[in-house]
Amino acid sequence: MPKSKPQGARDAKLFRNNRSQAVRIPAEFELPGDRVLISRDGDRLILEPPPKSRGLLALLDSWEPLEEPFPDVDASLPPLRDVNL
Repeated sequence: MPKSKPQGARDAKLFRNNRSQAVRIPAEFELPGDRVLISRDGDRLILEPPPKSRGLLALLDSWEPLEEPFPDVDASLPPLRDVNL
């Protein structure tokens, strides 16, 4: 017995683009941008937009502080000398 289409599903056209298979996405399912993430869940393919970049400050803010002490990198250097400009 053939599977019925899930509610809201539409047929889409598959075609070849060089050596890759491609799908024509109907306008009502259009995704932003020009890239997608694709994954497989059993016999289903899932297309989703890539995660938005949150920026460097947001990334750094999400990190936990380091618990280990920072190494003393100056320990083996000779002492500083005064410089007259």
